[in-house]
Amino acid sequence: MENKVNVIILAAGKGTRMKSSIHKVMHEICHRPLIDWVLDGVCDFDPAQIYTVVGHDRDQVESHLQDRCQLVVEEKQLGTADAVKAVRRSLAGKPGVTLVLNGDSPLLTKETIDHLIDFHLKSKSPLTLLTADLDDPAGYGRIIYDQNHKFIRIVEQKDANKEELAIKEVNSGVYCFDNQLLFDYLDQVQNHNSQKEYYLTDLVEIFRNNGFGPKTYKTQDPNEILGVNDLLALNVANRIIQKRINTKLLVEGVQIIDPDHTYIDRDVEIGRDTIIEPNVQLIGKTKIGNNCRIGMSSEIRNSIIHDGVTVTSSLIEDSQMMDRSDIGPNSHLRPNSVIGQGVHIGNFCEIKNAKIGTNTKVGHLSYVGDADLGEEINVGCGVVFVNYDGVNKHRSTIGSYTFLGSASNIVAPVTISDHSFIAAGSTITEDVPFHALAFGRARQVNKSDYWDKLPLANSAFWSDDKKSTK
Repeated sequence: MENKVNVIILAAGKGTRMKSSIHKVMHEICHRPLIDWVLDGVCDFDPAQIYTVVGHDRDQVESHLQDRCQLVVEEKQLGTADAVKAVRRSLAGKPGVTLVLNGDSPLLTKETIDHLIDFHLKSKSPLTLLTADLDDPAGYGRIIYDQNHKFIRIVEQKDANKEELAIKEVNSGVYCFDNQLLFDYLDQVQNHNSQKEYYLTDLVEIFRNNGFGPKTYKTQDPNEILGVNDLLALNVANRIIQKRINTKLLVEGVQIIDPDHTYIDRDVEIGRDTIIEPNVQLIGKTKIGNNCRIGMSSEIRNSIIHDGVTVTSSLIEDSQMMDRSDIGPNSHLRPNSVIGQGVHIGNFCEIKNAKIGTNTKVGHLSYVGDADLGEEINVGCGVVFVNYDGVNKHRSTIGSYTFLGSASNIVAPVTISDHSFIAAGSTITEDVPFHALAFGRARQVNKSDYWDKLPLANSAFWSDDKKSTK
């Protein structure tokens, strides 16, 4: 876009209808605050400057946005026109275009913003409103035209007559202004209304009275003007955005079995011929390769899943799974885990801050934490890497082609060399050399005729018919 545009995002309101201690624009859709969706939409066309007007609970918004835009404070929330006045010092008297929109409008797309601004510039309008036709326009200001279809005013629902209430075209709350005219006439807005607030919509009549003709631009997708004023609207907006994301992925060759019950964030990347089963959540910066299968109810957060990987009902966080590896069901990759090519992680396993080499198998019921495992290792059932001494975490190294017997405890820090064999039930506290067999367990001792000495033997639970004979 050749003409640079200044943007004002209104985010000062209290949002009482949300019934929440969280600021309205900080409520999330697909794990991203509403204000982020709005910022992304306007950042895409490279505006000259973005101003976000904050007020109520502004600390929440300011700490999140930091230096992503210029923050301006409206000390008292006195309406949309008053909020724009807070930017006067930065913009008054400057030529160009100013786009004003709300921080709770996450569905507005870059394409619609581009078309709105392009129409505004070509029509040389002092003010262009974005409008939409709604099947149910209740609660919105109606757009009124004269007999020549010239835009003349906005009528709020409480002031509309029966004929005006039947109008379907409504005001979206998104405005495109000639910047100089905006601040030249902004002080003429009065608060002669029941709320005693200053409304930008009054500029329509003010401009007309001064010989300027405001115009409207209608979006073809009425969903784009949805404002999130309560948790019900938040839910509706979330479903609309999720449908957009899933539809795009389906078109690109990802097989989503049940799009209505699959939850994928905007920045997730998925390769072709990958199958996503129902109730899967793919969150954050997750990237999934080609020909993968992500099984039902799996959750993957900020992780990289390479080609041909199978994830069965498991949780993966900030980790990587290399080609042709698999995990699950009901296993957990905690942060900083790297699962090598062809590795099998079975059911009920937990891996944390560990690197597991090619074709190693961690079958079931094991914990591998703070460890480096080589290639072709067999980790038996119930193996535990004992990595924490109560103060510090310690790391273990397991060589390739090693066998870790079931129920072994690997007490870190320890190094087990290649081609070693750890006997089942052992507690390993010392390094194991190449080709060695290690076992660390007490010798079994049987005490004859000990049963009758036990209190259990004489309890009511053990009746005579349950007592066995020699």
